Amino acid sequence: MAIGIKISLNEGLYQRDPQETTLGQKIIKNSILLIDEIGLEAFTFKKLAQKMGSTEASVYRYFENKHMLLLYLVSWYWEWVSYLIDFNTMNIEDPVRRLRIIIKTLVSAQKENPAIDYVNESVLHRIIIAEGSKAYHIKAVDEENNKDFFFNYIQLTKKVAQVILEIKSDFPYPRALASNLFEMANNHIYFAEHLPRLTDVHVNDEDFSEVEQMLEFFAFSLLKCQKS
Repeated sequence: MAIGIKISLNEGLYQRDPQETTLGQKIIKNSILLIDEIGLEAFTFKKLAQKMGSTEASVYRYFENKHMLLLYLVSWYWEWVSYLIDFNTMNIEDPVRRLRIIIKTLVSAQKENPAIDYVNESVLHRIIIAEGSKAYHIKAVDEENNKDFFFNYIQLTKKVAQVILEIKSDFPYPRALASNLFEMANNHIYFAEHLPRLTDVHVNDEDFSEVEQMLEFFAFSLLKCQKS
């Protein structure tokens, strides 16, 4: 499925929109590959510039620091998932069926979109699982939230919460369930791959079907409804 879209993100995340230039797209592409290869802690703009055959100064023209770059990548992923939810649930009226599709989308949004060749969604998905929470589990989270840096995640959660309320209008924790579905998807893939004694699901060769089944179990048990 090739979808030609431009992801809209908070302008405060970058110095210059990397989607608008060849160099910016090269920064995004190579930062995803390098963070996946060596991890965020070891990642530096100097190493990124070397990988690109460019200069540190060229990277700093787009991003203030690596935290802002990570937040940009994570926000890009949140918006990508939100777009896929809209795309995959188009013309689906039954909210129970829509929630099932949403859950499937949450665990399978890593499928690559060849129309955006500078973002490898499969590799970015691994970064979200391993590093994504570092974008908002930080001391400055309140300050950054006041700048709407987490807007894409909040809107994604709101979108899923609205479907939950369509299923059960008096459900008291729609946003909590929505955000937990997203966090559980990522956490339990990570646990299955690295800390298997913390989960009951298994992941083999990027087969996330057991994670999908677990999320459905929790969601529909809480909502007390039958899957359609």
